[in-house]
Amino acid sequence: MMAKTFKVMAALLSYPTADIQGAGPELKAVLAEEGLLSVGQQTRLGHLIDQLESRDLYDLQERYVSLFDRSRTLSLHLFEHVHGESRARGQAMVDLQNVYGEKGLEINAKELPDFLPLFLEFLSTLPLAEASDLLGETSHVLEALRDRLRKRKSIYAAVFRSLLTLATMDAEAAPVEIQTEDEEADDLEALDKAWAEEPVTFGPGEAGCNVAEKMLEKMKLPTAPAVSVRSQGEQR
Repeated sequence: MMAKTFKVMAALLSYPTADIQGAGPELKAVLAEEGLLSVGQQTRLGHLIDQLESRDLYDLQERYVSLFDRSRTLSLHLFEHVHGESRARGQAMVDLQNVYGEKGLEINAKELPDFLPLFLEFLSTLPLAEASDLLGETSHVLEALRDRLRKRKSIYAAVFRSLLTLATMDAEAAPVEIQTEDEEADDLEALDKAWAEEPVTFGPGEAGCNVAEKMLEKMKLPTAPAVSVRSQGEQR
C-alpha cells in the first residue's frame, strides 16, 4: 500500500500557490479516505487547509517565507539540521538524488534533494511500511521543528505532529542533543547570526554524522567519498 497522505503533507509544507489553495477539498478527502491519522489530527490539519483556502495568497506566502526561508532553525532542508553546510551534507544530497532517480522521481532543478516536501513526495511512491521506516530516520529533525513551531504558536506544528505519528521510531536510537534556540529577531544582523550558529546535533561525536548515512543505507544506496556540492537557493 502506498499512502497519498504523504503527498498531502508535502502540499501543506510547500510554498503556498493558487493550485494548493484550490486543492483543499481533495486534500481533506485523501486524509479521510486513508485514515492513517486520527480524527483529531485530521481536524487540526483541516484548520491549516481552511486557512490556505480562505486567506489572501500573498499573506500566506509571506508567512511561509518568514517561517521556513528566513530562519535556519525552521529550515525544511533535512540535512541542514544534520550536517549544516559541511561537505558531508553535499555528498548526502548527491546520494539522495541518486535514490530519487533510481525510483523514477525527477527533481525540479530549483529544489535541493533534502527539501522535506520533496522527500515526502518520494515516500508517497513507496510501500507504507518502508515509507514510515524512512520517515522515522528523520524523526529527530521533525521533533525539533514541531517544538519550535509550537513555541511560535504556528498552525504548521500540526503537520509535524502528524508526520511523527506516521513515522516508525527506532527504539535503539542514540540520545538526541539539540541546541538551545534563542529568540529570533527580524533585523539582518540577527538573521546573519542565526545562520552562523551550529546545526542540531544528534548524540555524541560529529553533528548528525550518521543520520543521513543511516537513512541512505536503508534505501540500499552506498555512500561515496565526500565531495563538495554548491547549494542552489530558490528565489521566491
